[in-house]
Amino acid sequence: MYPRIYLASKSPRRRDLLRQIGVNFDVLTFRDGERGEDADVDETPLPGEGVERYVERLALAKAEAGMRRVLWRKLLRHPVLAADTTLELDGEIIGKPRDAADAHAILSRLSGRTHRVLTAVAVSNGERIRSRVSISQVRFTTLDEHSIRHYVASGEPLDKAGAYGIQGRAAVFVEEIHGSYSGIMGLPLFETAQLLELFGSGDKA
Repeated sequence: MYPRIYLASKSPRRRDLLRQIGVNFDVLTFRDGERGEDADVDETPLPGEGVERYVERLALAKAEAGMRRVLWRKLLRHPVLAADTTLELDGEIIGKPRDAADAHAILSRLSGRTHRVLTAVAVSNGERIRSRVSISQVRFTTLDEHSIRHYVASGEPLDKAGAYGIQGRAAVFVEEIHGSYSGIMGLPLFETAQLLELFGSGDKA
């Protein structure tokens, strides 16, 4: 049903989600001395750039960077899938925390409020590239200092956009969601399946 792909991401959550829908994939790993998955992508927002455009631009750039690596290494030509997740609160883009103190500050801001989680997914086959964006709303309960400190001390927030993982310990913070649970995790499966079917069918749209 779906084409075999390369996943241009080190995220174990994205791997699990692809397996959930039966996608065969190889992780696009990096050789010794090569920079990380985002090395070719400047994640600095452009002046005046909206969060929807920002997250889609990064996913597209990551897919293109992944395809360049496929071509450089002369690997079998399978489509490359990449994704990017970010949060938006009060019009501000919130990515991964810089450190534990930043994670604490982000969680304090999210406490008792509703924020948006945006995940863009992009697929490139070297000739064409397509993308989709999933937007969800998440409401947090009011968090006390002890809860925030305990969660930050677990280390879980440090590699996640918005300083939390809904599939982990932070699930108890979430009062309500509107949108895609898998999108909040980091890979919206509905949109992902749409893209993979498009590339699997050979459709030129």
